[in-house]
Amino acid sequence: MKTLPSGDAIAFWGRATIPFLRAAGPRNLCRCLLLAGALAFSANAPAQSWQAALSRMPLRTPTTVLNRANCVNVMLNAFRSNAVVKAIVFMPGATDEISFFRRVHASLANASPTLLDAVNALTNQTFIQAAFQPPFLILHTTEDPLNVIAVVKNKSTAAKLRRLIVPIRAQFVDADWGAVDSALHRHLKVWLRPVGDSPASWHFYRHNFAACGVSQWQMLKLLALAGKTTFTVHWLTADFQPDMRQGAVPKLTVFPTNH
Repeated sequence: MKTLPSGDAIAFWGRATIPFLRAAGPRNLCRCLLLAGALAFSANAPAQSWQAALSRMPLRTPTTVLNRANCVNVMLNAFRSNAVVKAIVFMPGATDEISFFRRVHASLANASPTLLDAVNALTNQTFIQAAFQPPFLILHTTEDPLNVIAVVKNKSTAAKLRRLIVPIRAQFVDADWGAVDSALHRHLKVWLRPVGDSPASWHFYRHNFAACGVSQWQMLKLLALAGKTTFTVHWLTADFQPDMRQGAVPKLTVFPTNH
């Protein structure tokens, strides 16, 4: 498997894990954090849009078509740290379109496509939609609830999670809850519950996202979006449960279903 080039990182493909994590000391912080801390836009400079940010991220793998075999990997590998979009996440409705229903076959017309080209191809040629909820770009379908349900039982713990930054770049591709728990438990101030591969996690969706420079609270939200779960913050734990909400099923008469 290819390693990720951008600084301290961890990447997970399914149950197999590839560590790219080095000690997070003062001289060895995630490159994305250095960029975020070094922003020097003037007060009069226009805010960059998420589209502009993604247009500066070339796809690292030569690609003319996005499909079941390459879509998630190609897009998450292209994601780079920036001041606007700190994570790109595929929700379960989107990954079902790609991997389960196999309806995604999106052509890229640009000879040197960018991550923005890939997002536009998906939203123009498939049921997948894009929603920017700063700082996340969420790829989803009408079945996915975009508002995360988070319950705070301990306000001081929640405040700490909002303040502290996850000191790594994290990337998950088709990762189950056990892989997520194993990857993040040393980088969060709370323990994730349920633990590892316990039966309580068997109904969570698999996780597909890349993130850099997010707070620990934002990381919990990303897990909820990717796994279609809700969470409750206690003193020492963040307890996740399946999100039982269900949106409207995409109308199958719009796009071909035989890719």
